[in-house]
Amino acid sequence: MKLLLLSPYHGGSHAAWAVGYQQHSQHEVSLLTLPDRFWKWRMHGGAVTLARRFREQKLRSDVLLATDMLDVTTFLVLTRDRTHEIPLVLYMHENQLTYPLPEDGTTGPMRRQLGERDYHYAFINYASMLAADAVWFNSQFHMDSWFTAVTPFLKHFPEYNELGTVAGLRKKSRVMPVGVDLGRLGDWEIERLAQSPNLVVSRLAANRPSPISQSPLILWNQRWEYDKNPEAFFAALAEVAAAGIPFRLALCGQQYGQRPSAFDTALTQFTDQLIHVGHADFATYRRLLWQADVVISTAHHEFFGISVLEAIYCHTFPLLPHRLSYPELIPATFHADCLYHTQDELVKRLIWALTHAEEARKLAGELSTAVTPFGWTAVAPRYDNALTELTIPDKVTR
Repeated sequence: MKLLLLSPYHGGSHAAWAVGYQQHSQHEVSLLTLPDRFWKWRMHGGAVTLARRFREQKLRSDVLLATDMLDVTTFLVLTRDRTHEIPLVLYMHENQLTYPLPEDGTTGPMRRQLGERDYHYAFINYASMLAADAVWFNSQFHMDSWFTAVTPFLKHFPEYNELGTVAGLRKKSRVMPVGVDLGRLGDWEIERLAQSPNLVVSRLAANRPSPISQSPLILWNQRWEYDKNPEAFFAALAEVAAAGIPFRLALCGQQYGQRPSAFDTALTQFTDQLIHVGHADFATYRRLLWQADVVISTAHHEFFGISVLEAIYCHTFPLLPHRLSYPELIPATFHADCLYHTQDELVKRLIWALTHAEEARKLAGELSTAVTPFGWTAVAPRYDNALTELTIPDKVTR
């Protein structure tokens, strides 16, 4: 079966997902993409450009798989003579209705609206779901949060608010997790045992002795953005440092535009602990994953959590908030050890992990096997089967 994957904002986790599925699918998967910049324009104009390229390249497909950044209605209208009988699946990596906004309205994605959500982009998601034949959410939390918010969203319109469409959207929606390329991260016996803290060298630590070279390594491997709540992360580290507990710190992850000021403060505050700062190439990133002892999330927003799963696979002990998608990623038997409810609880669990390294390492080893169901070798066949069985249902709008 031929499958065309439409990704108008092709970068980061969206690109990793698309390429990962292409490499692991039994189907013939082709990609039609645009670069990951100007996200608002991608949600407006991306469908026009991809529709033009679809026609110019005379592409053919048995099924279409599109990301949530595509205005599906526009794409289908502009290609209807060639796509009217091709089923389309919309994959919801995120959505513009429940994505959290920063407290400071002068920063973040809606700064031009002074922090007010621009519901036009939420409506693009809603209309795209109506036009799709099936909708896949990357987590149960994501799907639940969308359907909790969509009815109030429609109710705020003055008339003809089409509340009856929600039941139809639920009927054709399901959870299909993101696949993670765990195989590229290596194997415990080969990778972790080959690592040594002394191998970690950065421009920050070079040319000076490091009294903490054998201390536990804490890893941040998420985006440097407000929705990941770096303020709470660094506040927890400050309490640990004040208690006199040694640790090393690696700050990885992508940066888009202006980074939160908390990172600038941390570069000075934790200068003695830092062994890596900024985006890491894959070889460096993999090495840091295997060397890390603890990975922490303090996120306000997480619809899935690829970076956390990568760290867990590499036997890194996770400390995650007991909310968002994280309870789905961690088996219930590990919730008490790995999931926290308050900032104070995070600090206590972090101090325990740093001062009970062997116990934390044992738990991390047990937990590493629990993330294999999210690997592409397990997820790709689920996608393949679902797409093979897909037939065009009655559209909600008909």
